[in-house]
Amino acid sequence: MTLMHRIIGTLTASASVVLGACGKATTVDDRNKVNAPVAEGGPAPSAEPAIPPVERTSSGFRWGTAKITTPLPEGYPGPTAPGVIEVKSYPLVRRALVKGESAMNRGMNGAFWPLFRHIQSRDIEMTSPVEMDYSGLTAAPGDNPDSWAMSFLYRTPDLGPVGTDRSVVVEDLQPMQVVAIGFQGPYRLEVVKMNLARLEAWLAAQPVWERDGDPRALFYNGPEQWESRKWGEVHLPIRRVNEATAQAGGAASS
Repeated sequence: MTLMHRIIGTLTASASVVLGACGKATTVDDRNKVNAPVAEGGPAPSAEPAIPPVERTSSGFRWGTAKITTPLPEGYPGPTAPGVIEVKSYPLVRRALVKGESAMNRGMNGAFWPLFRHIQSRDIEMTSPVEMDYSGLTAAPGDNPDSWAMSFLYRTPDLGPVGTDRSVVVEDLQPMQVVAIGFQGPYRLEVVKMNLARLEAWLAAQPVWERDGDPRALFYNGPEQWESRKWGEVHLPIRRVNEATAQAGGAASS
């Protein structure tokens, strides 16, 4: 099966979602991490048994039945374990992007083809993950994004210049900090929203971070993985709450 067919299968997959070893989000602690642990101010780690850590392998990453064998962009942090919430920092990355406004679960196929032709024409190898950005999306029932975009990520910025290639925009995504939750399951909007709700609840329960942008998802696998084993993440960009603002808010509520 070609890489092209593997990616198409990924984007059209549909099945029941499996979230983490314990079925709910758990904040990462020092016994269980690949990336930076959740920052101060977050909820205490769950009293349930620790979710196993992500393993680095010779070909990529593994967590239980989930695995990644396609290289990540240079400097990218490793994937977040399904069911874990953690704070992560991402470096600048060059990406090829196609925007869409149609129904997302169907429209992703239309976005895939120009992106595939773009990297094929420039002899750029596919990386993992495929990135999905959602403008104006919340976890509210029935909510849909105002628009969305799919991106293929360059492994290094020197693989090609920024600019336009027909419907594809090549741009540099600036460094960002996010709160991430890992999951296993199909790459559909309903799954993204379910995990987004967990991130919004986490953010509302702590005073250190505030939201700093629209959500996104990272999709790591193709159909070589069973639907229930596909590995993904949902992210919310965050920034530290200004100390003076936080103190003023505390005084106003007292």
